[in-house]
Amino acid sequence: MKLGFFTANYAHLSIEEVAQIASSGGYEMLEIPAYVDNGQLDCEELLKGDHAVKLRKMIKSYGLGISALSNHADSLLILGPHTEDTDGIFKGTPEEKIKYGTESLLKTAQAANALEVPVVNGFTGVTNWGRYFPFPSANGWSDMEKLFVERFLPILDKFKEYGVKFAMEPHPNNIIYDLNTAKRALELLDYHPNFGFNLDPANIMATGGMLVENFIDELGDRIFHVHAKDAEVVRHNIQRGGILMQGDWQRLDKAFRFRIPGWGDVEWKKVITELSMVGYDYVLSYEHEDVTMSVGDGVEKVAAYLKPLIIKAPYEGRRDKIFNQPCD
Repeated sequence: MKLGFFTANYAHLSIEEVAQIASSGGYEMLEIPAYVDNGQLDCEELLKGDHAVKLRKMIKSYGLGISALSNHADSLLILGPHTEDTDGIFKGTPEEKIKYGTESLLKTAQAANALEVPVVNGFTGVTNWGRYFPFPSANGWSDMEKLFVERFLPILDKFKEYGVKFAMEPHPNNIIYDLNTAKRALELLDYHPNFGFNLDPANIMATGGMLVENFIDELGDRIFHVHAKDAEVVRHNIQRGGILMQGDWQRLDKAFRFRIPGWGDVEWKKVITELSMVGYDYVLSYEHEDVTMSVGDGVEKVAAYLKPLIIKAPYEGRRDKIFNQPCD
């Protein structure tokens, strides 16, 4: 496995400036945002002339590679919601929002193809998150599942054509947010070869109680990318409102916080062990959403914490007489 860095951690800086920071901090791969107006990568421009070649060359000059492109913003519009809640992403009718999100995600796949990047991370969205609870619309969730298949199967077929995989990131306010919905999505899509997951352990924790290790063990071959992000259930605040408490992430009484690895409740030795056991050997991409400290703090602390934990190679097996596997 390699330690990666999500360049959106420094959204106000250019990719090259972030590459300098990541390289000097000991990171090996970059995950780059590709949704419209992200400030770092314009897919339309990238696909012109030799821009993709130049970007790859620049990143390689810092000893880095590109693990994935990210389109978490625009892809959310494919299922929604299509109310004023997503006007900050794109303002328009539901039909216009769906078209915008779909075209942006497909353009990201084209950009990934041009950059020779194997994975695009993103969301699916959901028409109404409240439908996870079967009241007042008992069939609300199954109706959304039909829309999910209708809208995403053609997208995935195009991804296959481009030779790129779509790694959906399980997250609240998406049709996939836990182990059960992830497994159901695979069934609905007839196990499309270009559909899998960007595992973010902190997002799994946000649903309450689910062990990340179970997700890894059951869906290991469909984990295409992993975010290195932690989360903390703030025990002394739990009695105030539970982990679904609304309000600003920085409020002192918040019972759930995203953290950098090593500062939350994710057991990274166990997570990395299970990833290794299922054959995952790609990237742990550090994403900073920790409201308790600066990104600069995270750059230093995450590398120092995670790099010693990364398993460099799987177990070779013991070949001797005791284990009935004599040496050749």
